[in-house]
Amino acid sequence: MIYHVVPAHEWTDQEGSDYFTPASFAREAFIHCCTQTQLAGVLKRYYKGQTDLLLLTVDEQILEFPLKYEKATNNEFFPHLYGAINKNAVITVEKIA
Repeated sequence: MIYHVVPAHEWTDQEGSDYFTPASFAREAFIHCCTQTQLAGVLKRYYKGQTDLLLLTVDEQILEFPLKYEKATNNEFFPHLYGAINKNAVITVEKIA
């Protein structure tokens, strides 16, 4: 499983779609994800103090677009999805903040 953190309004804005693409995709050209062991650090570094966040648990075996583990600035390898998240790959959606 991989994880994606998203503001709740971005998820609900695309409620009727079979795919989800966060706003950051337009400038990044991929979707930032993380592993379970990376999640706490991601929340602390990038989402500290933010509210109304959802955590998507995604089964990477079901994704329809390429997933690549790439080195980030802290020398960790993070999963980056080069396309939308097909919603049938989303196992759970839970409120985290």
